[in-house]
Amino acid sequence: MSILERFRLDSKVAVVTGASSGLGVAFAKALAEAGADVVLGARRTDRLDETGALVTAAGRKYAALTTDVTKVEDCNALIALAIEKFGRVDILVNNAGVGTAVPATHETPEQFKSVIDVNLFGAYWMSQAFAKANKGGGAIVNISSILGIKPQGLPQAAYASSKAALIGLTRDLAAQWTGRKNIRVNALAPGFFPSEMSDELPKDMVEMLKMFTPAGRLGDPEELAATLIWLVSDASSYVTGITVPVDGGLVMP
Repeated sequence: MSILERFRLDSKVAVVTGASSGLGVAFAKALAEAGADVVLGARRTDRLDETGALVTAAGRKYAALTTDVTKVEDCNALIALAIEKFGRVDILVNNAGVGTAVPATHETPEQFKSVIDVNLFGAYWMSQAFAKANKGGGAIVNISSILGIKPQGLPQAAYASSKAALIGLTRDLAAQWTGRKNIRVNALAPGFFPSEMSDELPKDMVEMLKMFTPAGRLGDPEELAATLIWLVSDASSYVTGITVPVDGGLVMP
């Protein structure tokens, strides 16, 4: 196998949550371009066919299902769809996520719990379903955040807590499953990329973040997607339990 062939995902089947917008769309498109068929899950089903069109444009097949990752039955159903449509499941991208920007003295228990429920519990339920259905080994990538590594002056206690916990979950699942199930588990920690969440930030804050980022700009979703392909492909076959910041240098020591 050549170096470039190690990055190919031919005959693989990938599941992507939060696939209706933003980074989830970029992930689905990249997985298809690398050769995988893709199963798409999100709460906003009406937008999944738009993502699916990018998959078919890359010459691959897709299936889609309304999925609320806070519901265990929805997580099981999404993985079951992959088995039903394609006969296997090899890759899971836990991308579904929500955030809040509430000062810690004002955040309600309901607001805090709702973020943890999606960002942490949802990734866990999806990973459980994947590991039970997977037969020949595979790869899970959890989408964490640099806010789970280092504060950036934003009032996001719930979001940062959930993303830091996701890094811990990544390490533990890697320790449990890499040797026993041949499932590698890693995480990506994106910096600031154009997305629905970043669109909610004030423009002057976005400019400040650019100024403090050594690269001097926001990231391109395709830059993050390319790192994802490395983590789910044979190109990283000896890599497990790590978190990779893709942030233009923002959290470097």
